[in-house]
Amino acid sequence: MSVQERKERERAGRERLIVATARELAEQQGWDAVTTRRLAERIEYSQPVLYSHFRGKREIIGAVALQGATELATAVRTATATANTPRERVTALAHAYLDFAAHNPAVYDAIFQLDGGLPYAQEDTPEPLKDAFAALQENLGDTAGNDTHPGLFTETFWAALHGLATLTRARRLPPEDTEPRVKLLVDRLPAL
Repeated sequence: MSVQERKERERAGRERLIVATARELAEQQGWDAVTTRRLAERIEYSQPVLYSHFRGKREIIGAVALQGATELATAVRTATATANTPRERVTALAHAYLDFAAHNPAVYDAIFQLDGGLPYAQEDTPEPLKDAFAALQENLGDTAGNDTHPGLFTETFWAALHGLATLTRARRLPPEDTEPRVKLLVDRLPAL
């Protein structure tokens, strides 16, 4: 292994450590607790080392968002892989999405609530974000009905799930009623 390859591997390792530490701190104490000073202390590197990887907190949030989008896509695909019917598939998708949001609140916020400097729904949208949307659309596209564009339908269903996740987490909706809400949402799909 060349010196250059070793340096690149070490740099990538530091970057992964920064992102993992930011994510851990955000999940424990919220995103307000994530500062470059606290991160530098936790990973035992100087702040200039952090800034050599990320220009600031916004880029760190973006990195967590991209990692989280990949995990969300995997969770949705894993949950829907064994479904036998479109209804089971959409129900599994809804539960996977809501479970991800509930169990990873800081990551969910990084993806959907905070400004990580990432473009959404544009040509230059990063691939992990496109793939997370694709994981939803793969499972929803054929449930849209003949007169509805699959992408538009996926956006609308996603917005409903996002609303359920956000309102439940904010305690505006009782969490014990999640299952009847999912059933109500799935039952309203035109092609099921």
